[in-house]
Amino acid sequence: MKTPTTRSPRKAKGQGGERREEILDAALALFGEKGVHAVSTRQIAELAGISQPALYAYFATKDDMAAELCVRAFAILVERMCAARADHAPTPANFERALRVYVDFGMEHPNAYRVAFMIEKGQNGEFLDKTNNRPMIAGKEAFAMFCQIVAGYRAAGMTVLDDITITTQTLWAGLHGLVSLLIARPEFPWVERETLIAAHIAMLRRGALK
Repeated sequence: MKTPTTRSPRKAKGQGGERREEILDAALALFGEKGVHAVSTRQIAELAGISQPALYAYFATKDDMAAELCVRAFAILVERMCAARADHAPTPANFERALRVYVDFGMEHPNAYRVAFMIEKGQNGEFLDKTNNRPMIAGKEAFAMFCQIVAGYRAAGMTVLDDITITTQTLWAGLHGLVSLLIARPEFPWVERETLIAAHIAMLRRGALK
């Protein structure tokens, strides 16, 4: 992925079969560094190495790019959780491994995580209205998959709470807190990362399972 400080050379007219992906790569890098509101389509076009009018041939607005990046981020998370759920026996060790999927996603795709979970995208639902609610739909799909994982433990009589939704939302909030802090505040004197992640997940497991 390109860094926001590097401007791509302008591509000749007629080139760019992968231009849409290049635009999204540029937008993701800039959104991750500056936030959606602080980035202009001109900056994205410059980083992608195209003109601003050329960018509009692929995306009508900056919100459309942000929505596409949100949907893609959630799709990656759903795919990983689905794989973790396959042949998943309800054991404490497997529960921790399932929670680790979320953390690993955030650590391996920090810019995508920022855009999907950490950047304010307008008030009063304007962003969702402008993008046909696509990010929310994708986010709910990811949450539904997480619920299915938790439901397996509820069916086995292992969860402290009977309410699957409350349990899942509590776990999601706990995982998000850790991931967002590690991404947003890397300069903080955290303990060794793997030790912190393992301890955090173990605490969530002890709180969720009998």
